[in-house]
Amino acid sequence: MSKITKLGIFKKKAVNLSNNLICIFSMCLATNCVAQTAFPSKSIKIIVPNAAGGAADISARSVAQKLSERLGQPVLIENKPSAGGIVAAELVSHSDPDGHTLLLISSGTAVSAALFKNLPFDTIKDFQPISKMATFDLVIASAPNGRFKNYSDLLSYAKANPGQLNIGTPQIGTTQNLAAEYFLASTGIKAQIVPFNGTPPVITALRGGEIDIMIDILGPLMSQVSSKSLKALAVLSEKRSVLLPDVPACNEGDSMAGFQVTSWNGLAAPAKTPKDIINRLNRELQAILTNSEVKKKFEDISMIAQSSTPEQAAELLSSDIRKWGEIIAKAKIEKQ
Repeated sequence: MSKITKLGIFKKKAVNLSNNLICIFSMCLATNCVAQTAFPSKSIKIIVPNAAGGAADISARSVAQKLSERLGQPVLIENKPSAGGIVAAELVSHSDPDGHTLLLISSGTAVSAALFKNLPFDTIKDFQPISKMATFDLVIASAPNGRFKNYSDLLSYAKANPGQLNIGTPQIGTTQNLAAEYFLASTGIKAQIVPFNGTPPVITALRGGEIDIMIDILGPLMSQVSSKSLKALAVLSEKRSVLLPDVPACNEGDSMAGFQVTSWNGLAAPAKTPKDIINRLNRELQAILTNSEVKKKFEDISMIAQSSTPEQAAELLSSDIRKWGEIIAKAKIEKQ
């Protein structure tokens, strides 16, 4: 065989190989495009670490309905209540990172990360926050016939009578209980924090005169504050609540400048969920949370609809874990 013939055969093989590579590359691009445009390809589940019927569940269902309409796929709610929300979070952490299984995260997720010694997941590494959904205030409340006319009265009494003030909260380690610890550390007040098994027993103890004040999430108390069955003395948020514009924020005094505790919730996906899916879900949530119907549903349960970027949601989760970790250490609360 001549050199010219061999060279021709070699060139022909090279051209065929090049064409094959181009075809393979084109097929990969086409497959990738299909994968990107296929989301969602099936129903989406939002795993809620709370029981059905509560504020967290209602807010998730309100968003799920609109998300289903916008994505053209069913968006289902699965309630997986457990201590610290661990069961729900573990389930989502092990799910396929394809955007079809999401987790309702909250300030409680951050508390659990700071409070539990060993979790079956890494709260930072195993989840990708998508957006914040809502914020909700905490409030200091007293009985309507209690000794305090207002927040200033409370501070004056507590400072003049160290160790005499009794503050009721739900269980040790809850956001409300840790908020009470943070409040004492920030004011320098000496007081007793009395934990109860949930909000209803705290209210009963407050009305019965067993405790002087309570610190809890505003939502479950709002109807009683509105009917004057309870008196709101102050909110723990950065500024006054739009739901209680006449009630001061704790940080309005110079001695507590910078103090604020606000509960929040949002959505997260398993880590390694493609960025384009995270961004798609974020865009949909941004639109949903400005919808007047959704905003009204949130206000009815004393929540304020509020979205964020994925980066802002991730930073909020991280900063809350750091903050609650410091409070737990200062209060010498034993990790579970």
